[in-house]
Amino acid sequence: MSERTIRGSGAVWRASRAAVKRRRVQTVVIGLVVFCSTATVLLALAVISAARAPFDTAFEAERGAHVNAVFDPAEASAEQLAATAHRPGVEAAAGPFDQAVVTIPTDWVGRPPGPLTLVGRPDPAAAPVDRVELLSGRWATAPGELVMATAGGSGEGNLGKSVTTNTGLKLTIVGSAADMSQSAGGWVTPEQAAALHPVGRQMLYRFADADTEQQLTASLDKATEGLPKDAVANGQSYLVLKQAFSAGADAYLPLMTVFGVLGLIVATLIVGNVVSGAVVSGYRHIGVLKSIGFTPRQVVTVYLTMVSVPAAVGTVLGTAAGWAAAYPILQTAFSGIATGTAVIAPAGWLPVATLLGVPLLVALAALLPASRARRLSAAQAISAGSAPRTGRGLKVQRWLSGTRLPRAVSLGLGQPFARPARTALTMAAIALGVVTVTVTTGVTGTLAKAMSAPDEYTHIDVLTGGFTVDKGAPRLTQEQTEAMLHAAPGADRVSVRGLVRVAVVGQPQVVFANFYGGDAMVDHSRLNVVEGRPATGLGEAEAGPAFLDQRGLKLGDKVTLVLDDRQTTVTLVGLESQGNANALTSNDATRALLTPDRHVVEYDVRLAAGADAKAYQDAVSAADPTLSTSVVTAGTAGPVVAIRTFSTTFSVLLSVVAALGVFNTLLLT
Repeated sequence: MSERTIRGSGAVWRASRAAVKRRRVQTVVIGLVVFCSTATVLLALAVISAARAPFDTAFEAERGAHVNAVFDPAEASAEQLAATAHRPGVEAAAGPFDQAVVTIPTDWVGRPPGPLTLVGRPDPAAAPVDRVELLSGRWATAPGELVMATAGGSGEGNLGKSVTTNTGLKLTIVGSAADMSQSAGGWVTPEQAAALHPVGRQMLYRFADADTEQQLTASLDKATEGLPKDAVANGQSYLVLKQAFSAGADAYLPLMTVFGVLGLIVATLIVGNVVSGAVVSGYRHIGVLKSIGFTPRQVVTVYLTMVSVPAAVGTVLGTAAGWAAAYPILQTAFSGIATGTAVIAPAGWLPVATLLGVPLLVALAALLPASRARRLSAAQAISAGSAPRTGRGLKVQRWLSGTRLPRAVSLGLGQPFARPARTALTMAAIALGVVTVTVTTGVTGTLAKAMSAPDEYTHIDVLTGGFTVDKGAPRLTQEQTEAMLHAAPGADRVSVRGLVRVAVVGQPQVVFANFYGGDAMVDHSRLNVVEGRPATGLGEAEAGPAFLDQRGLKLGDKVTLVLDDRQTTVTLVGLESQGNANALTSNDATRALLTPDRHVVEYDVRLAAGADAKAYQDAVSAADPTLSTSVVTAGTAGPVVAIRTFSTTFSVLLSVVAALGVFNTLLLT
């Protein structure tokens, strides 16, 4: 028995290997279909897992705060706030910590001038809430020391550097840290914070009921019951941070999921179609195998092996390709988002899941048609050949033969009725191919329109560089630079973008504020406003959905901006198509309410029709070598190119898969 089993297994393998070599077209079709489908499914799962798991994992590891509440020191004492930690529903609490806002008047460690929110805390390593993770250096233990908050990187290169506030206070960076609660822009000792005349006191809470915003609001109300009505200046929910964390990836999720699901369905249908066709067209081969002693089970094994070999190769290559592409896609999806200590990477189990799951799916799709082989006797298989069973579609074929259609046409029209299963699978493949192209065209067109240039002109980006070792100090002032850009040959319009960091009253984190001015308060790189209107009036601002979601804001709300001991209230009047989660946009008139310095970082020059872009760049460089120029034409912006490349690649892959299914059907017919 053992000898016969070994000899039988060897015969099955030799027959399977011969079938793979002989049916090269089918082998290539199966391998390519599985390759494309595996890559798309792995990419879709990678983005989904990265958008959901990292925040929760890092947040729980740090005992993140469900609510970061800031209280008015004039309304509630430190003793009153400390007592709230023992109220019903409070699972744990940390604080109160003094919170102060200082202004940094010059560039510091790669950051522009602006306000900095500081919180006075002792070493939080063992804190019951918000265990800030120290990435480099040590915690502040003496006055004059600063632990800088960072959204990414260790910050080790900044250790030992000094920061001087507008009041002359010198702070030395002794450490760099990150926290998922985003509770501060930096940390100092409690004594240092108290000396800075704090404008708020911070309490960090973890509640027993914290699954929804309603529960968090109710829990905070219970914890602060008995305090003066205006004691709570602001409360930041961790759910808002979590939503902002995955906001960038959410823009990719629908597109990735559609491609992943379509790839999976196409793979299943096409493999089933190919294997079914292989069994039908190989009836004579099946008969020969049975006539020389192959059992029905061995015949099924031959055909399952025949499809599993290319499927395994396609799965391995598709997994490798999808895994390699997952990292750059995730970096793009989470760019501009404060990820804190969360690790942005695809889940480690994904390659294992695809390596095991896809071949299993292929085997299941192949099992049903392959099992038909075991019901055929050797004589039936040899005599049947590749013809359909008698009587299938006979009435339709007879009716078609009686029409005036050419015989070739009537025979062709009758084939779908002779093989209904194969026809259904082929139609499904065609339909999915059309759906893929339609979805891709629509989504790509919409995203590209939202991100591309608003006109067909050529634009020149002019970036201000400041002092550089090789080019020296800038030759021109801001006003002289703008006048030169207007006067250079070919200029049609010059827009100006100023950038500063401003504090938002009631928020622990400072934000970037873009102020547009010049000939027009919009340039080619500014995002489109998809709801409301552009912020062109005094005291108006616009922002992306991530900015609003992270702070619990909506259109029509007012926020107060603070810069250089000045403050002004702006109304959110426009929603941008996306935008940085830590940036808002306003105009030059509103900027003047906060600071007389325009803080220009970029000029957008729209060239006149037919102007020589290279000559304009040369003229700018000759006037001031510290200015950096680049040419941008309509539709060539980075995000637009990335979206088109990504969607086109996957559209072509899935269209090729569907086309191969149709080709295989025609070949078998």
